[in-house]
Amino acid sequence: MTELLAVLGGYLLGSLPFGYWLPRLFRGDDIRTHGSGNVGATNVFRIYGRRLGSAVALLDVGKGFAAALLGLWAGGALIGVLAGAAAMLGHARPVFLRFQQGGKMVATAGGAALALAPLAALCCVIFWLAVFLLTRYASLASIVTSLALVVFVLVFGYPWPVAIFAAAGAAAVILLHRHNIRRLAGGTEHRFELRRPRRA
Repeated sequence: MTELLAVLGGYLLGSLPFGYWLPRLFRGDDIRTHGSGNVGATNVFRIYGRRLGSAVALLDVGKGFAAALLGLWAGGALIGVLAGAAAMLGHARPVFLRFQQGGKMVATAGGAALALAPLAALCCVIFWLAVFLLTRYASLASIVTSLALVVFVLVFGYPWPVAIFAAAGAAAVILLHRHNIRRLAGGTEHRFELRRPRRA
């Protein structure tokens, strides 16, 4: 019963739509009417700037970390993986937004990975930053890093549930970025600007 509650708690944590709430609170605006229309940190950063975008990213990482940590406490690696996966599902389809479009799970998956495989996750942070700074494509950095997580988890010898989590997470990230992949292939993907955007 404790394990089931931990997984449910992971979903509810993942469902906290910080990318929707923070712009509503500080800008009185609905992020879903701008940019890609999702409530992920990348869209918030692009539309509202570094301060709100960074806050949303940290909170999204935090909820994934908290969910997986809760699962680890409740039942070990397998329950930690299930709770982390539930948080990712909650982020993608949050109950607090009536299961409508959420974010693309990258930050939440990163938070869960940090709890489940800390050394691999820290390597992925460096990897993501390197790819992003070289290309300024957040989508490409996220896709490549999700695949790198699988490699790092295997290299560092984490338990099999964590390896499955990494592989399934990579598949989910790639699926949710399928439109970005098409734009990258066609040369039309949005290249990220590191300065604060101007608003009319």
